[in-house]
Amino acid sequence: MKNRCPWCGDLPIYVDYHDTVWGMPTYDSKDLFAKLILDGAQAGLSWITILKKQENYYNAFDGLDPHKMAMYDETKIQELLQNAGIVRNKLKIRSAITNAQAYLEIEKEYGSFSSFLWSFVNNTPIINTFKTTKDVPTSTPESDAMSKALKKKGFKFVGTIIVYAFMQAVGMVNDHLVDCHRWKECQ
Repeated sequence: MKNRCPWCGDLPIYVDYHDTVWGMPTYDSKDLFAKLILDGAQAGLSWITILKKQENYYNAFDGLDPHKMAMYDETKIQELLQNAGIVRNKLKIRSAITNAQAYLEIEKEYGSFSSFLWSFVNNTPIINTFKTTKDVPTSTPESDAMSKALKKKGFKFVGTIIVYAFMQAVGMVNDHLVDCHRWKECQ
């Protein structure tokens, strides 16, 4: 039996996410954007809620493509507010559109969203060596800096705790516990 981080429990969807996605370094700008939108949608909810709705988000938001989302109008917003497959929170839906517009500006200014985000960890994943979940922080100076910079660029739902969860998910930090089978795999 494989050793896993205790937070994923034994729900198959959670175990699969832990074993195949969480903590794996991600460099594609559009994938990073999509994951940041999903983490923002989680605010105030459990991650399992968003994980179960993830496919619905991709369907409802045109593959979470920022180029398409940046063009959404009031008609599309109303359509999204009626979609029971996603979290129907007006602020979160509107923020996804605002974030798509901010993404396009960052792409123009920095060449890529990925370069902008990865610069907060000096373009190299931070490999932590935590032994228990109690050791894992909810934010760090890096997540504070990224959160502040994203907000300055116009992003919403990017507080430092959300940003740190995002950084964990996309492998900017490896917070798998050292006795987890994924700790080495994600380096």
